[in-house]
Amino acid sequence: MKVNGQPYRTIWLKSDDPKTVQIIDQRPLPHQFVIADLTTTAQAATAIREMWVRGAPLIGATAAWGMYLACLEAVSQADPTAYLHQAREILFNTRPTAVNLPWALDRMMALLLPISDSTQRIEVAKLEAEKISEEEFDNSLKMGHFGLDIIQKLHEQHPDRPVNILTHCNAGWLATVDYGTATAPMYVAHDAGIPIHVWVDETRPRNQGARITAWELGQHGIPHTVITDNTGGHLMQHGMVDLVIVGTDRTTRTGDVANKIGTYLKALAAWDNDVPFYVAAPSTSIDWTLRDGIQEIPIETRDAREVTHIQGKLPSGEIGWGQLTPDSSPALNYGFDVTPAKYVTGLITERGISTATEDGLLELFPEHS
Repeated sequence: MKVNGQPYRTIWLKSDDPKTVQIIDQRPLPHQFVIADLTTTAQAATAIREMWVRGAPLIGATAAWGMYLACLEAVSQADPTAYLHQAREILFNTRPTAVNLPWALDRMMALLLPISDSTQRIEVAKLEAEKISEEEFDNSLKMGHFGLDIIQKLHEQHPDRPVNILTHCNAGWLATVDYGTATAPMYVAHDAGIPIHVWVDETRPRNQGARITAWELGQHGIPHTVITDNTGGHLMQHGMVDLVIVGTDRTTRTGDVANKIGTYLKALAAWDNDVPFYVAAPSTSIDWTLRDGIQEIPIETRDAREVTHIQGKLPSGEIGWGQLTPDSSPALNYGFDVTPAKYVTGLITERGISTATEDGLLELFPEHS
């Protein structure tokens, strides 16, 4: 995707320094566009934990690159293998909900541990991190084309107006490597000439919708409107939403979906108003070991300051935080909720669209039978 007309991905190896991984630092968006350098495992872990990067696919890709950096560091360690195990634990303990994180780490470790030669291990780690990043890009683009069919059919039903799509949080290209998950069908549809308009939930408490999704869509020229998180139900009651597409951080083999807090409420509103509710779910975000999302998916609890304070551009032009709540009021900050499969119209994957059921997923991914 493009920023001010220049193409970018969200993570890459610095062209003139193979010991430096570069990322788009999402914290100051949309007011400042900043590229940050990661040169150590600890920095990669910080980037994940403190949400310099975010979104399940990008978290996984960053963890893979973190293991590459660990291989570079391991050269100077007395016990390189022990150091890789330590690096894996540091990265694993950053954020608990997105299944892409342990998936990418386990995939890297399975390749790296049998290798004793440090030079070979570094090269293998680099190639595998690049491969994981490229696979996430491919997944996003494929989901975009499968989701295009849904949008095309809705456009054919109402050719005289744009297709109105509601999305929650940011499941865009900044949450993946490129194109996004939930936004991929929107980009593909827009580029195909189908008129669309996107309702963008602000997505408190960190406002990823208002800050990031709106910025992404604006950079690509897609008409959109930012709304408060509580507006979606009203829009659906009045026929102003044709389709809801959201992302996922972890989906069970039975179709339950963990996504940014507030997704469940959107699903309930969609269900009550007969609005299709789709989840863009790359296979890397499916946890085949879980069946009951409500009981089994770990839900991250984050710093209460994200609720009590809000980030924005100050009159001086600087980025700052302002307090919203009384000094004495405590706050609780769950990062995610779980939408039961019965409220999900379908799962958009890189292999096609599945019902949110075990049978439906296994039809597309029989290797997980």
